[in-house]
Amino acid sequence: MAKTIQVTLTKSVIGASPKQRKTIQALGLRKLNDTVECANNESVQGMLNKVSHLVTVQDN
Repeated sequence: MAKTIQVTLTKSVIGASPKQRKTIQALGLRKLNDTVECANNESVQGMLNKVSHLVTVQDN
């Protein structure tokens, strides 16, 4: 079974670059304090590195 992580949008995307907004959208986050479960793989880790200042990550 693949490991999953919980990603929560903790900061607003107002003022973020368009690329960062698309990354947040691709992670499945829409509103502030939205939480999603994502697979813990290299592609998701790369996305999280780009928006690390906007999200909080917890291991499951």
